[in-house]
Amino acid sequence: MPAAAADCTDPARPGVDWQRCYLDGRDLRQKDLGGARLADASFERADLSQSVLAGANGFHAKFISTQMSGVKMDGGNFAEADFTKADLSGASLRNADIRRAKFFKANLKGADLSGAKTQGADLLNAELSGAIWTDGKRVCGDGSVGQCN
Repeated sequence: MPAAAADCTDPARPGVDWQRCYLDGRDLRQKDLGGARLADASFERADLSQSVLAGANGFHAKFISTQMSGVKMDGGNFAEADFTKADLSGASLRNADIRRAKFFKANLKGADLSGAKTQGADLLNAELSGAIWTDGKRVCGDGSVGQCN
């Protein structure tokens, strides 16, 4: 039996299926989207501040210019996602898959990248000051832009 199609009008909740949905500009602050199916969804200019996306599948999703400060993305799959100009300050990406994701001009100040898979991630001009690097030990110094210094 084929899986049911995503219902883009479903309310925000853990495990919601928003695959290929357009959620641009939505106010999703402090929502629990743990384990949600967000692959190929678009959240451009949305506000996901302090939300939980732990264990979510956001493969190839678009978070362009999205407010994501303090978001919890631990253990989620965000490979090939686009975080261009997103504010991920203080976000937790512990053990997240962010391979080949785009973080062009993203704000990752104070973010926790412990255990994150970052192979091929584009960090060009990303602000990394105070971020905890993937080894879980090194804290990026002030002025770390595009790489952890």
